[in-house]
Amino acid sequence: MKVYVATRPVDFRKGIDGLALAVQEMFGLDPFCGAVFVFRSRRADRIKLLVWDQTGMVLVHKRLEGGKFVWPQVRDGVMRMSSAQLAALFEGLDWRLVRPERVRRPLVAG
Repeated sequence: MKVYVATRPVDFRKGIDGLALAVQEMFGLDPFCGAVFVFRSRRADRIKLLVWDQTGMVLVHKRLEGGKFVWPQVRDGVMRMSSAQLAALFEGLDWRLVRPERVRRPLVAG
């Protein structure tokens, strides 16, 4: 699954249509491509996910109680994130600590 994160906060009054337009303008992508688009609030305590699931547009909104989401440094543009990193972010964990496990090659007897 492709995950794109807006590095700058967005107006959290925006709903599905406003965020779909933001995907086109900020990401330069089609909001109906099946990727997950992640948006943050200014205070970093809220997150919105926008995704097309082949039957309709889905908007998920989460507010952390007593904490803030760990966000990438605010800059213009977008960044990619793995689905494992998104899961950590959504749980309120530090997604930067999620690294792919190294695959060990089997020893070949020779």
